[in-house]
Amino acid sequence: MKTCNIAIDGPAGAGKSSIAREIASRLGFVYVDTGALYRAIALFSADYPTQADFLQALEDAACHLELKYFGGTQCIFLNGDNVTDKLRTPDISMKASQISALPEVRAFLLDQQKSIAKEHNVIMDGRDIGTVVLPDADLKIFLTASPEERASRRYLELEDKPDAPSYEEILEDIKRRDYNDSHRTVAPLKQAKDAILIDSTTMGFHEVCEAILELIEEKLDLE
Repeated sequence: MKTCNIAIDGPAGAGKSSIAREIASRLGFVYVDTGALYRAIALFSADYPTQADFLQALEDAACHLELKYFGGTQCIFLNGDNVTDKLRTPDISMKASQISALPEVRAFLLDQQKSIAKEHNVIMDGRDIGTVVLPDADLKIFLTASPEERASRRYLELEDKPDAPSYEEILEDIKRRDYNDSHRTVAPLKQAKDAILIDSTTMGFHEVCEAILELIEEKLDLE
């Protein structure tokens, strides 16, 4: 039986994860947060003094990732430990952006992502889902917003946490990640030719969800 795959790409802070999670829940699909997988690899890399040591550990299968679901919530396990709550710091975000440019890292995760999509109806979000991971996805969406709006949203998410970065720091981080993601040699961030662009700068969370659900109903037969 053929599965249904929906790809949502876009820059950091565009709201891909929360929106994809909500839509997957409504449709009964599996939500795959590929950004969290890269963040987990970034966390793993922190245990190695050099990039060469880190890449050797990947090749030696010293890194084992699992996706598990508890009450509909996706958790990331790294070498048996639930690291979900450790993946959203600014340092890990920047490190994930850096290591995602490495061909060895992308190859390590590519097969896992494709395998999940073959076995389940999925909504998968990331930077290169529609262009590389799922080029034959049934529906492709490129979700974006202005850097300032994305920084404002991220600031509101983090402001109550200890040592939360300032808005200016977050904005600079987002601009730097945008540049890194769009200029890397391997699988750069870009809109697939057949992806539908949604600019959410002036849209609320529920507005974006409804817009995407309308596209799904219009273009896909999910009965």
